[in-house]
Amino acid sequence: MRCRARDGDEQRFLDIAGEIGPELLRYFQRRIGSDAPGLVAEVMVTVWRKRALLPSEHENARMWCFGIARNLLRNFTRGERRRSELSSALRATVSATDVELDGEEAVAIRERIDKLGPDLAEVVTLTHWEGFSLAEIARLQGVPAATVRGRYRRARLALLSALSTDVAPTLL
Repeated sequence: MRCRARDGDEQRFLDIAGEIGPELLRYFQRRIGSDAPGLVAEVMVTVWRKRALLPSEHENARMWCFGIARNLLRNFTRGERRRSELSSALRATVSATDVELDGEEAVAIRERIDKLGPDLAEVVTLTHWEGFSLAEIARLQGVPAATVRGRYRRARLALLSALSTDVAPTLL
């Protein structure tokens, strides 16, 4: 059983979303294109979660929603810029340190790394193949350096126990 105040909040949200939703879609499409519907959805989720704060006057409610949209757009743009910079840095690192392993040794190493969990495998490949330090990997992944050190240690131990003593020293 729902209370009337809650029904009123829901109806107010639906009214605002129905009216402002298309405006927000155009706002985002003009700025970012194909990712616009996802950002409109994020705005609506935020408005729904904070519907008790939704201003009662229509124009203020509209401006409040556009304020949320603007903040989400700034965060989205920052994230896109970071991803682009990371991609450029990785491409530069790969081309600068492009070393190919050959033969059975390379196959054995790749097979063992593929058997690690994704987080462990990424730390190993970023460290040994791409030349990143553990601190740099922590920044790339957005996790504490201690987390990366722990992952690296677990990966190293798993690889050392799995690889023959002939192959292990060339990787680690």
